[in-house]
Amino acid sequence: MTAIGVNREFGSDVAGLGGSRAALPDLSEIAAAHLSDETRLVGGLIERAAMSSAEQKRIDQLARRLVESARSRKSASKGIEAFLQEYGLSSEEGVLLMCVAESLLRIPDHATADKLIAEKLGEGAWEKHLGHSGSLLVNASTWGLMLTGRVVRLKADESNAPLRALKRLVAGSGEPVIRSAVRQAVQILANQFVLGQTIEKALARAKSFEKQGYLFSYDMLGEAAKTEADAEAYFHRYLGAIEAVGAAAGPLDNPHPQYFMQRPGVSIKLSALHPRFEAGKEDRLAVELVPRLMQLLKAAKSAQIPVTIDTEEQERLEPTLRVFGACFLDAELANWNGMGIAVQAYGKRAIPVLRWLRQLAHRGERIIPVRLVKGAYWDSEIKWAQQRGWDDYPVFTRKLHTDVSYLACARLLLSDPSVFYAQFATHNAHSLASAYTFAGNTPAEFQRLHGMGETLYDDVLYDDSLKARCRIYAPVGGHEDLLAYLVRRLLENGANTSFVHRLGDASTPLEDIVANPVLRAEAERQDPEAAAVRIPRSE
Repeated sequence: MTAIGVNREFGSDVAGLGGSRAALPDLSEIAAAHLSDETRLVGGLIERAAMSSAEQKRIDQLARRLVESARSRKSASKGIEAFLQEYGLSSEEGVLLMCVAESLLRIPDHATADKLIAEKLGEGAWEKHLGHSGSLLVNASTWGLMLTGRVVRLKADESNAPLRALKRLVAGSGEPVIRSAVRQAVQILANQFVLGQTIEKALARAKSFEKQGYLFSYDMLGEAAKTEADAEAYFHRYLGAIEAVGAAAGPLDNPHPQYFMQRPGVSIKLSALHPRFEAGKEDRLAVELVPRLMQLLKAAKSAQIPVTIDTEEQERLEPTLRVFGACFLDAELANWNGMGIAVQAYGKRAIPVLRWLRQLAHRGERIIPVRLVKGAYWDSEIKWAQQRGWDDYPVFTRKLHTDVSYLACARLLLSDPSVFYAQFATHNAHSLASAYTFAGNTPAEFQRLHGMGETLYDDVLYDDSLKARCRIYAPVGGHEDLLAYLVRRLLENGANTSFVHRLGDASTPLEDIVANPVLRAEAERQDPEAAAVRIPRSE
């Protein structure tokens, strides 16, 4: 990569690309918390997230109101949320779909893909799902899966002589058709999550949401760059998106942060900008990645739109912070409040990360927008830790603990509005109600994924008594980039423990959905068996 204004090292001193020199805050507290004991850590988070009785009452009332409203509307189960409800991971068919979708990511040839589809889809009892949902998407998908399942079962039925002719026909031409149909069905499903295949199409589609009052953050889909050519291509996609979003937003008349953060923005994955974005490559990242990111950030500053650096796998956290800090302290970005970052509450280092960012903001003398998320790589993080034989996990092993961590992080974010602009990304009514109550009059916003949480957020946006600012995180990309993102979303929201799944399940009591995670976690601490880590450590 071509280095523009070389920044040669990340050590305690960072050579700014504009010629300045500033010190990064120390990362040792973050490193020390990597594999913290979960039970002890949760005890401290409970104290941070503790609520007064008045707060508990307001939060409970708001959370109940949001859930009841979402459940009462006819739109409570539509689109992708209806699909997840019908084919959740608690059903055999939902598991089969996930197996197929995830496996297709790793199958390079058509013949093997055909065998997988024949084996898996033939096992599903698709007929029992037909007509259960009022969603056209769900019923159309069920018909396709039902017919596909019947065809592949016919192929395997050697005992039925009259069907042998049909079997030969299917063997000759059926499987490629089935493969194509399944891939097309996955693409249709993924399009429910993706705003547009190009940034131009996404901007055009966003107009109807913007008229309703929504803001947008555009995420250019794609996994980590594997080659320099990949990184170069992603760089130009990001640059094109920044220019297009800036042009669509128009000039900014008032540079005050209150107005600046009402602008549409762009989200950037650092792994897309360098093929070796990993720990131990600090020298290369300083010379090659930092200048490339700086070009994008300067373009965003010129376009007067915010940028969020997405946080990815836990093993990339410290490199992410080093790159973020190097750019944030560069003199060329001075007085620009648009450089933000995502923080994952399911990571055991979330609180130390926020403390580190607070120090960084004070040194840069400006605000850092922070998108607080729960995290989308949980399944992978657990498996990677087990494969590496670690003594513990870098993420919380229980969703309850992640929810407590989220509220503790929200408290810290809102404690210093002079350095943080809080962005709460959640589809959980209690988490949303808590953050809203904690914020009071402090400027903040709430975010949802495109295609998810519509029933919840329509109330948040339209309720005059709330007057909350809402932003949609909107993925943009072609079909070749959709499947990996789709699998993460289905894993995150398709499990029967997810809020999205439970919201649409009328059998789930309201009290369970809006239960206070801090009180639950505190009660469990009195029970050694309940408080123990449920997932075994690596052997």
